Amino acid sequence: MFLPILSGLIVSVDAFFIGLSLGLQERCKFLYLAIMNTFLFGLCILGFFIAERIYEIIPFDPDYIVGFAFIALGLWTILYFLVSKYMKRRRGAAAERNISLKTFILVGLVMSGEAMLITMGITFIFLPYSTFLIPITVALAHFGYSALSFHLARTKHVKRVPTALSHVLSGLALITYGLMALFVELGL
Repeated sequence: MFLPILSGLIVSVDAFFIGLSLGLQERCKFLYLAIMNTFLFGLCILGFFIAERIYEIIPFDPDYIVGFAFIALGLWTILYFLVSKYMKRRRGAAAERNISLKTFILVGLVMSGEAMLITMGITFIFLPYSTFLIPITVALAHFGYSALSFHLARTKHVKRVPTALSHVLSGLALITYGLMALFVELGL
């Protein structure tokens, strides 16, 4: 029972970088982060129940799905940031600290979908011994990490951290988790 909880804490570290990124945005309020994490909690629970139902239906090991999904999600996180930053420069948009409500919603959806995938991945790995502690741990870890980094970003020292660093590190954390799932499956 300890390993699923530890896995949930470890693989949710990317939420730290998401919270840092949002905290560096001047228009983002802590309420937005709380709403995102409430939606995320619901998707974690949904992911847990979906994983239990489809585990037996999948004709191959679900670790491949988990691994490739996280690698794709990590690459998407990095590429989306780079493309959006390029488009802002090209259009001559306002400073990168001023982001739109649409971007907040998109970040919330990506973060929630990623947390749902984490929950499903951990549930797949530890079935038939998976417990309801998995979605709770993943959701609380996401909220804790993102809230902590959000508040740290509002300090004078952390504001000097480039926004790009948080996006790239978040994407790399997801890619690393995906590679770990594939390496475990392949026995490397």
